[in-house]
Amino acid sequence: MTTGHSAPILIKPSDAGAWITCIRRVWLDKYQPSTTGPDAFARLLSDAGLEHEAAMLARLENQYPVSKAVSFEHTQDLMREGAAVIYQGRLVDEQQGLVGFPDFLIRHENGYYQPADAKLSLSENKKAIQIQLGIYRRLLKNDLPALVFLGDGRIAQLGDEVEPLADEFITGMRALLDLPQPPAVRYSHSKCRICPHVAICRPEFEAKEDISLLYGVHGQAADHLEEAGISTISQLAAQSAESIPDVPHLKGHKRKHRAILQARSILSGEVFQLNKAVLPHGTWVHFDIEDNPLTPDRERHVYLWGFLAPPYGRENFEYVWTDDETSDYQGWLGFLQQVDCYRAQYPDLVLAHYSNHERATIGKYAERYRMTSHATVTWLLGSDSPLFDMQNPVLDCLVLPLQGYGLKDICKHPGLVNFQWENEESGSQWSVVQFNRFRAETSSTEKQKLKTAILGYNRDDVIATRRLEVWLRERFS
Repeated sequence: MTTGHSAPILIKPSDAGAWITCIRRVWLDKYQPSTTGPDAFARLLSDAGLEHEAAMLARLENQYPVSKAVSFEHTQDLMREGAAVIYQGRLVDEQQGLVGFPDFLIRHENGYYQPADAKLSLSENKKAIQIQLGIYRRLLKNDLPALVFLGDGRIAQLGDEVEPLADEFITGMRALLDLPQPPAVRYSHSKCRICPHVAICRPEFEAKEDISLLYGVHGQAADHLEEAGISTISQLAAQSAESIPDVPHLKGHKRKHRAILQARSILSGEVFQLNKAVLPHGTWVHFDIEDNPLTPDRERHVYLWGFLAPPYGRENFEYVWTDDETSDYQGWLGFLQQVDCYRAQYPDLVLAHYSNHERATIGKYAERYRMTSHATVTWLLGSDSPLFDMQNPVLDCLVLPLQGYGLKDICKHPGLVNFQWENEESGSQWSVVQFNRFRAETSSTEKQKLKTAILGYNRDDVIATRRLEVWLRERFS
């Protein structure tokens, strides 16, 4: 595992997340590390993780004497001395090529140690968590289950069931780190665009006209198409649906035809209309939410329910805002009251949003507050619901020269809707960062500035969905 380098690279459990996401990223992290630091959202997550770890440390300190390890040797000394809890332990097995840094080592009554990590996740079933804790168990060389202090307060145990996944990770990492060049992978729009190595990889994908650059073409489908002699976007664009074999994630005439049109659209910039866009009649109010996943109990708090009502000017932006999760219920009731007002004002109300997130969130809030039978809730989620997901006619009716079909992808494109947000940096993760800054800020003046910025972003979101509606009506309905 040296790949021509002077010293072997030890496998770390913390590599598991990148390994699951993209093996090329792991190789680049090791041999061509990015000089770009984490973005604001990543730093926010890191800070939240450290806060959760500190809370677990405080809880353990209330129950046991806790010793902080300062080196690999010190960790072994503390274990030999029988320390009750070791904080920030350091474990290494050079023969296996493994190194790990569990948050806690907790002495069991039998004298052996259990590794424990604090995780913001609400589930212990995530592969990265299972791999990490499995490696810690391997480094400790005992059969005790590992512990996970989850974000919702639960303590989960992971035992021998994680061993096969840990084996797969170790074997895969050993082979990966022995490669002299980064491994070949396929493009994933959702994963690659947030990767620190995108500036290295994307030009390579584009130079090869990699088929996985196309929206709707899964990496596995691209692999099988290449085996069938179709390895570039240009080659796919020249095909007919009948000439393409059935491959995983690309079966049936409809999917194949769309993939071909997607290739042609990317190459030419042309928009292809598959069907007429059917938009509901009525008075449209555009709707968008902003929510914070980093609450103490990890239940998402919608801090902003935003609306754009007729006649759809900037001054027609209306909203329900709550300062923090302690006012979550009041915010939910405020949302329902606002909807009731619109329903009374517009009997033919259409509550338009983009993607399923808004509808799903309403459902979760109804369950959270046991209001699934509430009259407004049953109307919102029932068969005569005013909710209308604008992503559906886009995906059903159009093939666009885009790699992603998010609201911003479509609306910012100068050849499509061509609507630009006032703050170019704004986005859903940006909003979460600003809101958490708002929560922590003590200056009322600064808090107001942050709130104004968040409101401006949400206002632009609902204006964008209005512009998208107009674009669809004028050109495709």
